[in-house]
Amino acid sequence: MQRVGRLVAIEGLDGSGKRTLTRKLERQAAAEGVAVATMAFPRYGVDVHADLVRDALYGRLGDLSDSVYGPALLFALDRKNAVAQIRTLTAANDVLLLDRYVSSNAAYGAARLGAPEVGTNFPEWVRDLEIVRFGLPVPDRQILLDTPPVLAAQRAAGRAESDTDRSLDRFEADAGLQRRTLAMYRRFAAEGFLSPWSVLESGESPVKLLAGLLD
Repeated sequence: MQRVGRLVAIEGLDGSGKRTLTRKLERQAAAEGVAVATMAFPRYGVDVHADLVRDALYGRLGDLSDSVYGPALLFALDRKNAVAQIRTLTAANDVLLLDRYVSSNAAYGAARLGAPEVGTNFPEWVRDLEIVRFGLPVPDRQILLDTPPVLAAQRAAGRAESDTDRSLDRFEADAGLQRRTLAMYRRFAAEGFLSPWSVLESGESPVKLLAGLLD
């Protein structure tokens, strides 16, 4: 059976609701007979590069977390090692939903360098690294969960309190970084970074999203 094969990335701040949206779209797809697969990045516990960057974000690798390009490279290598799986799942399904993808790396890294207040070519560096050099497939569409930073931070903090394995990492605990990252995501959506974007406001129903992903 021929599948539509759409690659869709869900982006947003930590605590924005990406996992919740993924589950809602999965349930809706199952009800409508649409074949959907999911993946989440970073692949903690699966890829050594993801585990290394997690160690860095919790201060277990010396000053590596002070670097912007070092962790970004580790995030990218995690995805590079998943290229074959991404292509296989995309071909075998109508939609492959990715919880974070290339734009996440670009948005957070640029924000760490002071963007959007400070100009940087970091997003282009990430695009060239991941798409051109590593051969990651370009997403057909990206979804931005435009959740206010304060609300996202509250959710992330609540998750950390209820799960000792999910304590806030260095990125999650930096309110200024989260604010700048959302500004970068909004710029990406407005400019169509990598692909067309759909923006979902906090509390907005995702019911109409699935049909649009299959167009």
